[in-house]
Amino acid sequence: MDTVSTSSTFALFSPYTLRGVTFPNRIVVAPMQMYRARKDGQLTDWHFQHYAKWASGGFGTIMTEALMVDPIGRNTYGDLGIWDDAQIEPLKRLTSYLHEQGRVAAAQLHHAGPKASRQRPWEGLGPLGAAEAQKGEPGWQPVSCVATSTISGWNVPRELTSEEIKQLVQKYREAAKRVRLAGFDVLDIHSAHGYLLHSFLSPISNTRQDEYGGNIQGRMRFLLEVVEAVREEWPDDKPLFVRISCVDRRKDIDTETDGWTIEDSFVLSRELAARGVDLIDCSSGGIRAENSGMDYVKKRQPVRKGHQVPYAEAIRATVQVPTMAVGAIIDGPQAERIIANGQADLVAIGRQALRDPHWALNAAHSLGADPEWKMWPPSYGWWLALREKIGVID
Repeated sequence: MDTVSTSSTFALFSPYTLRGVTFPNRIVVAPMQMYRARKDGQLTDWHFQHYAKWASGGFGTIMTEALMVDPIGRNTYGDLGIWDDAQIEPLKRLTSYLHEQGRVAAAQLHHAGPKASRQRPWEGLGPLGAAEAQKGEPGWQPVSCVATSTISGWNVPRELTSEEIKQLVQKYREAAKRVRLAGFDVLDIHSAHGYLLHSFLSPISNTRQDEYGGNIQGRMRFLLEVVEAVREEWPDDKPLFVRISCVDRRKDIDTETDGWTIEDSFVLSRELAARGVDLIDCSSGGIRAENSGMDYVKKRQPVRKGHQVPYAEAIRATVQVPTMAVGAIIDGPQAERIIANGQADLVAIGRQALRDPHWALNAAHSLGADPEWKMWPPSYGWWLALREKIGVID
């Protein structure tokens, strides 16, 4: 069997265009919180090298970790922010470099809502307390759709008023403007995993009786208002993504309902597309029962490879809107099948990218899309090709 010598025959390495942005391949670095920002939320040199290595690693699109639209919405004191104009310039330095390398620069907007004011994962993951206050990191009261904690042991949030919700919509608008000024090509709104926007969507967490609660139209209202505000500020020639938890993945203990379902996601995806959203970033879960405890992150059950891909496939097929698959996408052949089989338009690589910054280039070589190491930076590829030619013996 002859070795294929061009990446063009592989779906994973084919270009893809949304609005005025062409993605050089279908591989995206997923947004992953690093908790390494300065206390003012600014990006540092550590972040610069963190993202820059993926540009030389063959990823077509590099997405930042979530950028917080409000200091109250931070998970931890180490979160990156986009609530202040002073945060623009360090991000602009990053986007300039990514563009020099021919990569698409993407950013994600976020508000942690009820999961805010907590320790960094390796410091315990619990709510900030007296020990953190003594170190200069006092806790604060989170906000949410209602004044109920969905994770036992974490802070009880304060219920947002309708006026405060409208103020937050404006904060998202202002954040989108800063992302634009920083030079990003793609913007993703985080509305998943039990954070603020998802807490409004799920019938398990949102028991409000005003215009931002009740039926699905009321529960979607906050997110749709955010999308409308962001789309007005975000340029017409640049794509807008929204990350959603396609399902809550658990029954409510009291009502025996499934919470947010894939059918709900079909409804939401249509509404998002009608408001100028170009792609649905498909994740799942995040709403937990009162008695689930805060160890759920540490004691997660094993997951199947590509366990969330069926959600991306279902939304893409049913709603006819582009999707991005994320979650336990481990190797090149798996990612190639997802794109080639029409299950998603993009794949987001998270933990595997941490493990292997050259994941995309290694995937190309192992698939036969780049047998001669031509996709690698020449200062790498020349040596790798030579070593492969001469071989290595025990």
